[in-house]
Amino acid sequence: MAKRRKAKKWIIAWVLLGVLAIVLICFLNGLRPVSSNSKSRKTYIRYEKSLRLSTALIEFEKQGYVRSSLAARILALIERRPTVVPAGSYAVSPGMDAEQILRQLRNPVTLLLRLPETNWANRTAHLLANYDVVSADEYMKLVHDPSAFSKDVSFPLPKDSLEGYLYPKKYDLPPLYGARRVILEQLKEFEKSVWNGPDRPKDLKRTLIVASLVQLESGKDYDRPMIAGVIENRLKQKMPLQIDATILYALQKWRRLNFKDYHGVQSPYNTYTVKGLPPGPICSPDAKDIEAALHPAKHKYLYYVALPDGRSIYAATYKEHLKNIAIRKAAIKGLKS
Repeated sequence: MAKRRKAKKWIIAWVLLGVLAIVLICFLNGLRPVSSNSKSRKTYIRYEKSLRLSTALIEFEKQGYVRSSLAARILALIERRPTVVPAGSYAVSPGMDAEQILRQLRNPVTLLLRLPETNWANRTAHLLANYDVVSADEYMKLVHDPSAFSKDVSFPLPKDSLEGYLYPKKYDLPPLYGARRVILEQLKEFEKSVWNGPDRPKDLKRTLIVASLVQLESGKDYDRPMIAGVIENRLKQKMPLQIDATILYALQKWRRLNFKDYHGVQSPYNTYTVKGLPPGPICSPDAKDIEAALHPAKHKYLYYVALPDGRSIYAATYKEHLKNIAIRKAAIKGLKS
């Protein structure tokens, strides 16, 4: 009888060990990556507000990012992980194991992205799309709907496009941030730096148009007010501005212009064929460009040409301008030799 009881205990012990082994195997298997490809593409997930870790892990299991939400939750408990996932964007992939997923959920993704002065809105839209911040179409749809932001800012907005009002700087723009948030941050920065700045423009739209031309035409800070002065001198004499950047804006392409472009591009932005300022800004000017537009240099120059080092040289007559062009060609030839 005693032997039977002893054998029974051994059987129970072995069964319990077997059950524990199965549980442990299932637990460890639940922590493995869903995909064997450790280099599988990351996907961004965004939470607009904080949520419980358990809820996030259950969603991840449904979406195919963790094998077992239960196993991941047990691991989080063992490791004393935070029980709340902060609002923000997170990068995950089926190639991550549960430990890596839990590590990702500790801190939202940050992305410091420079939105350059030289960009017009469509170029910025594609830059943002390349970093999964917004879709280009979503961004451009709101750029062409200024009324959507009329209650958010204190300065007058144009009717058809926010081009020129999208202030350039480095922003923290995490993936899936959304077009409205991005544009609102740019407009708020414009409000702070320009509208509430030390020198508020009286004619805001005109100032931004001139400032955008200055931005794309100047290579050095010194040249900003000088080129602004050339623009004003040409306008006073009713001369076409003949600014290449306006044609590029009309084309919505950044490329080398050919001879046919100058008179073949039919657009109000072609300042070779249409006199006066273009109908709107052609990029996102910053405070220095706007200052130059508000305070152009007083001089007699009507022409300028850029040298390879970025600075410009100026001429009051076309004959002088031709000499400056020769200087530019010689400088370029010197670089190639």
